[in-house]
Amino acid sequence: MKYAIITCLFLLNTTTSFTQETEAKEVDSLYKEDQFYAGVTYNLINKMPDGLSQSGFSLGFHLGFIKDMPINKHRNIAIGVGLGLSANTFNQNLLINKDTNNAFTYNIIQGANTYTKNKFSNYLIELPIEFRWRTSTATNYNFWRIYTGFKIGYVLTNTSKYEGDLGTIKFNNNKAFNDLQYGLSISAGYNTWNIYLYYPLNPIFSNQALLNGSNINIEAIKIGLMFYVL
Repeated sequence: MKYAIITCLFLLNTTTSFTQETEAKEVDSLYKEDQFYAGVTYNLINKMPDGLSQSGFSLGFHLGFIKDMPINKHRNIAIGVGLGLSANTFNQNLLINKDTNNAFTYNIIQGANTYTKNKFSNYLIELPIEFRWRTSTATNYNFWRIYTGFKIGYVLTNTSKYEGDLGTIKFNNNKAFNDLQYGLSISAGYNTWNIYLYYPLNPIFSNQALLNGSNINIEAIKIGLMFYVL
Protein backbone atom coordinates (compact mmCIF):
# COMPACT_ATOMS: atom_id res chain seq x y z
CA MET A 1 0.00 0.00 0.00
CA LYS A 2 2.84 2.33 0.92
CA TYR A 3 4.52 1.75 -2.43
CA ALA A 4 1.25 2.35 -4.26
CA ILE A 5 0.83 5.73 -2.53
CA ILE A 6 4.44 6.71 -3.33
CA THR A 7 3.91 5.67 -6.95
CA CYS A 8 0.71 7.73 -7.19
CA LEU A 9 2.40 10.79 -5.70
CA PHE A 10 5.30 10.41 -8.14
CA LEU A 11 2.97 10.14 -11.11
CA LEU A 12 0.92 13.10 -9.87
CA ASN A 13 4.02 15.25 -9.46
CA THR A 14 5.32 14.24 -12.89
CA THR A 15 1.96 14.95 -14.51
CA THR A 16 1.68 18.34 -12.77
CA SER A 17 5.17 19.34 -13.83
CA PHE A 18 4.49 18.28 -17.40
CA THR A 19 1.20 20.16 -17.41
CA GLN A 20 2.84 23.31 -16.05
CA GLU A 21 5.61 23.12 -18.62
CA THR A 22 3.05 22.59 -21.38
CA GLU A 23 0.95 25.52 -20.16
CA ALA A 24 4.05 27.73 -19.92
CA LYS A 25 4.99 26.80 -23.45
CA GLU A 26 1.48 27.53 -24.64
CA VAL A 27 1.45 30.93 -22.91
CA ASP A 28 4.90 31.72 -24.24
CA SER A 29 3.88 30.83 -27.75
CA LEU A 30 0.90 33.18 -27.69
CA TYR A 31 1.70 36.23 -25.61
CA LYS A 32 2.15 39.62 -27.21
CA GLU A 33 2.64 43.09 -25.77
CA ASP A 34 1.48 46.68 -26.07
CA GLN A 35 -1.05 46.45 -28.86
CA PHE A 36 -3.00 49.61 -27.97
CA TYR A 37 -1.40 52.99 -27.37
CA ALA A 38 -2.47 56.45 -26.22
CA GLY A 39 -0.31 59.50 -25.81
CA VAL A 40 -0.15 63.22 -25.20
CA THR A 41 2.62 65.48 -26.50
CA TYR A 42 3.82 69.04 -26.46
CA ASN A 43 4.23 70.13 -30.08
CA LEU A 44 7.36 72.19 -30.58
CA ILE A 45 7.75 74.17 -33.80
CA ASN A 46 11.20 73.71 -35.29
CA LYS A 47 13.00 75.83 -37.93
CA MET A 48 10.99 78.97 -37.21
CA PRO A 49 11.69 81.98 -39.46
CA ASP A 50 12.57 85.35 -37.96
CA GLY A 51 9.67 86.82 -36.01
CA LEU A 52 7.70 83.58 -35.63
CA SER A 53 7.15 82.40 -32.07
CA GLN A 54 4.95 79.99 -30.15
CA SER A 55 2.58 80.99 -27.38
CA GLY A 56 0.70 78.94 -24.81
CA PHE A 57 0.49 75.17 -25.03
CA SER A 58 0.53 73.39 -28.38
CA LEU A 59 -0.75 69.91 -27.67
CA GLY A 60 -1.06 66.63 -29.52
CA PHE A 61 -3.26 63.63 -28.73
CA HIS A 62 -2.52 60.21 -30.19
CA LEU A 63 -4.46 56.94 -30.12
CA GLY A 64 -4.18 53.70 -32.04
CA PHE A 65 -3.57 49.97 -32.39
CA ILE A 66 -0.31 48.22 -33.23
CA LYS A 67 -0.04 44.58 -34.30
CA ASP A 68 2.79 43.15 -32.20
CA MET A 69 4.76 40.45 -34.03
CA PRO A 70 7.57 38.84 -31.96
CA ILE A 71 10.53 37.68 -34.05
CA ASN A 72 12.63 35.72 -31.53
CA LYS A 73 12.13 32.71 -29.26
CA HIS A 74 11.89 34.73 -26.05
CA ARG A 75 9.39 37.09 -27.69
CA ASN A 76 11.08 40.19 -26.28
CA ILE A 77 12.03 41.50 -29.73
CA ALA A 78 9.23 42.31 -32.13
CA ILE A 79 8.09 44.26 -35.14
CA GLY A 80 4.99 46.40 -34.73
CA VAL A 81 2.77 47.72 -37.53
CA GLY A 82 -0.32 49.71 -36.68
CA LEU A 83 -2.97 52.29 -37.42
CA GLY A 84 -3.82 55.36 -35.39
CA LEU A 85 -5.26 58.85 -35.17
CA SER A 86 -3.48 62.05 -34.19
CA ALA A 87 -4.82 65.56 -33.42
CA ASN A 88 -2.35 68.44 -33.12
CA THR A 89 -2.60 72.16 -32.41
CA PHE A 90 0.05 74.87 -32.81
CA ASN A 91 -0.44 78.21 -31.05
CA GLN A 92 1.79 80.85 -32.65
CA ASN A 93 1.82 84.27 -34.32
CA LEU A 94 1.62 83.35 -38.03
CA LEU A 95 -1.54 84.90 -39.45
CA ILE A 96 -3.14 82.84 -42.24
CA ASN A 97 -5.50 85.01 -44.27
CA LYS A 98 -6.66 85.59 -47.85
CA ASP A 99 -6.08 88.51 -50.22
CA THR A 100 -8.50 90.11 -52.67
CA ASN A 101 -7.74 87.34 -55.18
CA ASN A 102 -8.82 84.68 -52.65
CA ALA A 103 -5.24 83.44 -52.36
CA PHE A 104 -3.81 82.51 -48.97
CA THR A 105 -1.35 84.92 -47.38
CA TYR A 106 1.04 84.40 -44.46
CA ASN A 107 2.29 87.20 -42.21
CA ILE A 108 3.80 87.57 -38.76
CA ILE A 109 1.41 89.24 -36.31
CA GLN A 110 3.08 92.26 -34.75
CA GLY A 111 2.05 92.77 -31.13
CA ALA A 112 0.82 90.00 -28.86
CA ASN A 113 -1.89 92.29 -27.46
CA THR A 114 -3.66 92.55 -30.84
CA TYR A 115 -5.14 89.05 -30.73
CA THR A 116 -6.50 86.54 -28.23
CA LYS A 117 -6.17 83.37 -30.31
CA ASN A 118 -4.11 82.33 -33.29
CA LYS A 119 -3.49 78.69 -34.09
CA PHE A 120 -3.54 76.06 -36.78
CA SER A 121 -4.38 72.40 -36.29
CA ASN A 122 -4.12 69.17 -38.24
CA TYR A 123 -5.80 65.80 -37.86
CA LEU A 124 -4.08 62.73 -39.21
CA ILE A 125 -4.51 59.03 -39.76
CA GLU A 126 -1.14 57.44 -39.04
CA LEU A 127 0.78 54.27 -39.85
CA PRO A 128 3.43 53.53 -37.20
CA ILE A 129 6.12 50.93 -37.89
CA GLU A 130 8.28 49.98 -34.91
CA PHE A 131 11.23 47.82 -33.93
CA ARG A 132 10.48 46.74 -30.36
CA TRP A 133 12.75 45.59 -27.55
CA ARG A 134 11.50 44.86 -24.03
CA THR A 135 12.30 42.80 -20.94
CA SER A 136 8.85 41.22 -20.71
CA THR A 137 7.99 37.56 -20.22
CA ALA A 138 4.74 35.64 -20.49
CA THR A 139 3.91 36.44 -16.85
CA ASN A 140 5.80 39.70 -16.21
CA TYR A 141 3.75 42.78 -17.03
CA ASN A 142 6.13 45.36 -15.52
CA PHE A 143 9.12 45.71 -17.80
CA TRP A 144 11.48 48.06 -19.57
CA ARG A 145 10.90 48.90 -23.22
CA ILE A 146 12.56 50.77 -26.05
CA TYR A 147 10.50 51.10 -29.22
CA THR A 148 12.00 52.89 -32.21
CA GLY A 149 10.37 53.37 -35.55
CA PHE A 150 9.04 55.35 -38.46
CA LYS A 151 5.63 56.99 -38.61
CA ILE A 152 3.83 58.29 -41.66
CA GLY A 153 0.62 60.27 -41.40
CA TYR A 154 -1.98 61.47 -43.88
CA VAL A 155 -3.65 64.78 -43.00
CA LEU A 156 -7.41 64.22 -43.07
CA THR A 157 -8.18 67.88 -42.46
CA ASN A 158 -6.54 71.08 -41.23
CA THR A 159 -7.85 74.29 -39.74
CA SER A 160 -6.52 77.75 -38.90
CA LYS A 161 -8.22 80.25 -36.61
CA TYR A 162 -7.50 83.84 -35.58
CA GLU A 163 -9.44 85.98 -33.09
CA GLY A 164 -8.36 89.55 -32.48
CA ASP A 165 -8.48 93.11 -33.74
CA LEU A 166 -9.20 91.87 -37.28
CA GLY A 167 -12.23 89.91 -36.08
CA THR A 168 -12.53 86.15 -36.46
CA ILE A 169 -10.70 84.52 -39.37
CA LYS A 170 -11.08 80.78 -39.87
CA PHE A 171 -10.19 78.44 -42.74
CA ASN A 172 -10.44 74.70 -43.30
CA ASN A 173 -8.53 72.39 -45.63
CA ASN A 174 -5.85 74.81 -46.74
CA LYS A 175 -4.07 73.07 -49.64
CA ALA A 176 -0.75 74.62 -48.62
CA PHE A 177 -0.48 72.13 -45.75
CA ASN A 178 1.45 69.01 -46.71
CA ASP A 179 -0.88 66.04 -47.03
CA LEU A 180 1.81 63.69 -45.75
CA GLN A 181 3.71 64.04 -42.48
CA TYR A 182 6.43 61.54 -41.66
CA GLY A 183 9.31 61.16 -39.25
CA LEU A 184 11.20 59.05 -36.74
CA SER A 185 9.84 58.07 -33.34
CA ILE A 186 11.12 56.55 -30.11
CA SER A 187 9.40 55.66 -26.85
CA ALA A 188 11.23 54.34 -23.83
CA GLY A 189 10.32 53.67 -20.24
CA TYR A 190 9.27 51.26 -17.55
CA ASN A 191 5.77 49.89 -16.99
CA THR A 192 3.13 52.60 -17.53
CA TRP A 193 5.33 55.67 -17.99
CA ASN A 194 7.13 56.05 -21.29
CA ILE A 195 8.85 59.11 -22.70
CA TYR A 196 7.97 59.68 -26.36
CA LEU A 197 9.76 61.69 -29.05
CA TYR A 198 8.78 62.24 -32.68
CA TYR A 199 11.28 63.97 -34.98
CA PRO A 200 9.88 65.12 -38.36
CA LEU A 201 11.51 64.53 -41.72
CA ASN A 202 9.39 66.97 -43.71
CA PRO A 203 7.78 70.38 -43.08
CA ILE A 204 4.20 71.14 -42.10
CA PHE A 205 3.64 73.41 -45.14
CA SER A 206 4.28 72.78 -48.82
CA ASN A 207 6.09 75.16 -51.16
CA GLN A 208 2.80 76.97 -51.74
CA ALA A 209 3.08 78.71 -48.37
CA LEU A 210 5.41 81.72 -48.54
CA LEU A 211 6.43 84.22 -45.87
CA ASN A 212 8.15 87.30 -47.27
CA GLY A 213 8.85 85.38 -50.48
CA SER A 214 10.47 82.36 -48.74
CA ASN A 215 9.17 78.89 -47.99
CA ILE A 216 7.80 78.30 -44.50
CA ASN A 217 9.84 75.24 -43.59
CA ILE A 218 8.58 74.82 -40.03
CA GLU A 219 8.44 71.29 -38.60
CA ALA A 220 6.62 69.68 -35.69
CA ILE A 221 8.74 68.02 -33.00
CA LYS A 222 6.53 66.14 -30.54
CA ILE A 223 7.69 65.39 -26.99
CA GLY A 224 5.51 63.75 -24.37
CA LEU A 225 4.25 60.55 -22.77
CA MET A 226 3.02 57.33 -24.37
CA PHE A 227 0.94 54.66 -22.64
CA TYR A 228 0.56 51.06 -23.80
CA VAL A 229 -1.93 48.29 -22.98
CA LEU A 230 -2.50 44.81 -24.34
